[in-house]
Amino acid sequence: MDPNANPLVRQLSTDSTTIEAPNQNDTSALPTLATINEKTESTDVRAEGHDAAIDPEDQFPEGGLRAWSVVAGAMLLLYPSFGFMVSIGPVQDYLNQNQLSDYSSRDVGWIPSVFVYLALALGIWIGPLFDRYGPRWIALIGSVGYVVMTFLLAQCKVYYQFMLCLGVLGGLCGAMLTTTSLACVAHWFKERRGLTQGIAMIGSSFGGLTIPLILRATFPRYGYQWSMRILGFTFLACFVMGNILMRARIPPRRHTKIKVISLSIFGDLRFSLLTVAIFCFEVVLFGALGIVPTYATISTDYPADTGFYLISTMNGVSSIGRLVTGYFSDKFGRFNTLLVSAVVALIVMLAIWLPFGQHNIGALYGFIAIFGFMTGCWMALVPACIGQLCRADEFGKYYGTSYFIASLSTLVCIPISGELLEVVGAQALVAFFCAILAMGTVTFAASRWACLRWKWDWTSKV
Repeated sequence: MDPNANPLVRQLSTDSTTIEAPNQNDTSALPTLATINEKTESTDVRAEGHDAAIDPEDQFPEGGLRAWSVVAGAMLLLYPSFGFMVSIGPVQDYLNQNQLSDYSSRDVGWIPSVFVYLALALGIWIGPLFDRYGPRWIALIGSVGYVVMTFLLAQCKVYYQFMLCLGVLGGLCGAMLTTTSLACVAHWFKERRGLTQGIAMIGSSFGGLTIPLILRATFPRYGYQWSMRILGFTFLACFVMGNILMRARIPPRRHTKIKVISLSIFGDLRFSLLTVAIFCFEVVLFGALGIVPTYATISTDYPADTGFYLISTMNGVSSIGRLVTGYFSDKFGRFNTLLVSAVVALIVMLAIWLPFGQHNIGALYGFIAIFGFMTGCWMALVPACIGQLCRADEFGKYYGTSYFIASLSTLVCIPISGELLEVVGAQALVAFFCAILAMGTVTFAASRWACLRWKWDWTSKV
């Protein structure tokens, strides 16, 4: 038999590859030839710059200096961005009593509501941009804009200036920083994603702990303007170090088109139910963070600085919750851990905050500590639960799409909370939060059930 009659040999000959013709009865050589062809095709693909040649889901570092430095960088970027969001209550309360004293709590509440809403909602644009271009320029532009926002905030005097500066500019830059930070961590960890994103989110808890205390000390001593400038210099130091450490592992997918809204994602019922649950969790979380200082000022006879200490306590304990529950979630399941934390938070709201919050300051501090621990779990594990439903190179799109819907809650929760507090009283406000959290807990349990293909099992690691 003429060896050149074999098409495999003829193909390799044209590529200047010398190989002995296989025996007609010997098929063992055929897999070798196929393997050579596969390697040739793989080389051609890489030569063309196709970044999908290596599947990013094949292997995650799960540790190492580079990976942990990314976690540290994310923590530094989340301190000013998410940290300022979760400590916005004292700023709102100060504006309500000083520069914007002519406005109602509801009207002043729209400013932090727009700030938090845009910071979460614009992730639907920032997520796909991150997947396509990587974190470098997005994080840098967001950092510069956020520092500018902080220094401009010191110069604001009237309502529209606060809205444009804090609400619009702060929200846009906050979206760049929060989405990029969490997406970068998802590139480096999978099995330990709950723990590492919990560690990264400690940055926001530390910001929520220290920023109110900084303002508590600087407002009476240096005044409003220099208090904001001190925050600006603090934020600048965090941004410089954070941008140096941030780095994506998966190459940007520059060849793909940017899809701002991907409705096909909602065809996954697990994701749709999870998004509804996140919506409810955000109403309770940011509603409480925004209204607790005003709640302590208007509805109780507690000391005037109680609001500062309540927010600091809540965010300080939250950092412990993010770390502890992040560790256990990798062992027992992220959905399982988050479901338990939601149930416990609902119980303490009904058993402590609702009956005793207005009359017993010790009970209020006890509730805030437990509630802070549980909400720390929410903030750490919600991104991890979203990442569990998608590939790592799609995390930005899934996270942004989910929070585009969920962030609508932050737009209305603070103004509604302020109106309820002034019109119908503190207990009605707490009852409203309890009802929303109950609905979110049920919906989240349904999402977990969908993950198990509608076969409920208490012992499954989900």
